[in-house]
Amino acid sequence: MPATPSDDAPAPASVAGLLDGMPRQRERGETGAAETPVTPAATAAPDTRLRIPRLRRLFPTPAGTPFTFFYGAVLAAVSVVAAHLDPALVHTLHQGSSTDVAHLVRTPELVLVASALWIAGGILSPYAIALLFVLTALERRIGGMRTAGVFLLGHVGATLATEVPIGLAVLVGHLPVSSLHRLDYGVSFGVAASLGALAGLLGPWLRRPLLALFAWTLVTDLIAFTDPMTDWGHLIALTIGVATWPAVRRWNRARQPLADRP
Repeated sequence: MPATPSDDAPAPASVAGLLDGMPRQRERGETGAAETPVTPAATAAPDTRLRIPRLRRLFPTPAGTPFTFFYGAVLAAVSVVAAHLDPALVHTLHQGSSTDVAHLVRTPELVLVASALWIAGGILSPYAIALLFVLTALERRIGGMRTAGVFLLGHVGATLATEVPIGLAVLVGHLPVSSLHRLDYGVSFGVAASLGALAGLLGPWLRRPLLALFAWTLVTDLIAFTDPMTDWGHLIALTIGVATWPAVRRWNRARQPLADRP
């Protein structure tokens, strides 16, 4: 009777060679040649987070946009205090801060700075909201000092462009002397110039509708003829901002390595 090979008997050489080439599963706790536990390779979890811009970058921060943050804080404080003062006193302060011809002749530096501390229409006016987002976006792209320069260029340039003709018209008798004391204050000229400058850093798909919408609003105000000198000032300030495109684009390129600063 032929012998039956037992389970413990060695396999034939021809079969053993084949078995040695086949992988086998290690038992739990078994180690490799280097006596290190064998663990399954980690599989990276898929990134399911939405790729959306960080909303916090839309708002000013002390570190990322110091000019916008602290200037906005000053404007907010002035607005809150003014809301609790007697209206007659507030009107007197507005008159003292007005960039009319009479004040520009006597104390130009003082009134040009003081007039930029008031928000015509209150802290919830369209220009106040635009100031928050426009200056934040511009400052993140070109820096605080340059943003302040663009704002002041529009504020001062549009003020002089509207007030000097009034002074000349009074001088030749085309306007009454009372025009020299026309009430003029607020941040709107600086905001309009900053918006014009920011448009130069946006893509065409956003730049064109933004400029078209704002320009249409200004032209509509001019047609209504409620405050033509101020409305012309807004249009002039927007033009000043557009004229800064070569400079702001150069500044933006220079800051590209710092674009991700918080």
